[in-house]
Amino acid sequence: MQSQKILRITAVLLVSSVAFTSGCGWLKGKKNKDYALPAEQRPLEIPPDLDRPTADAALNAPAAGNSVTRSSVQQSMASPESGAGFTVQGSRDQVFEKVGTVLAATPGVTIASKAQLLGSYDVNFEGANFLLRVSDVSGGAYVSAVDPRGVPAQGAAPVKLLNALKAGLQ
Repeated sequence: MQSQKILRITAVLLVSSVAFTSGCGWLKGKKNKDYALPAEQRPLEIPPDLDRPTADAALNAPAAGNSVTRSSVQQSMASPESGAGFTVQGSRDQVFEKVGTVLAATPGVTIASKAQLLGSYDVNFEGANFLLRVSDVSGGAYVSAVDPRGVPAQGAAPVKLLNALKAGLQ
């Protein structure tokens, strides 16, 4: 009796181990023919979360008034109340050359660098470092002083140098 029990247990274990290790067709179910295709021809399955854009705040456009555009920067630089610039008759390149001549003749001005393509002079005057920019505007060229943050330069030195340039150019 004991030997029959051992024989039955051994037979059940043998049959079940063969069934599970051989990849028995009973457990597979139906075959998906898409997976039998070469990798290039298989359909692409996209997870549900990735088939539409997210609604993150990072993708939203900034609200009106929160962005800086070139025209708004030029308008703020060109405003007469800012005191950071003036308009001169002539093309940008002509005025740029004249600004360089006046700067060279002005005592206390050190030109660190100049970039005609950008229309800018990097200057040091009375201990202040700032840019002098020459840009095209309707009716001539606009000469302005800009601090390292890119906003109209404030302070005594930029205003004094702009006044000297204005007197020398007109």
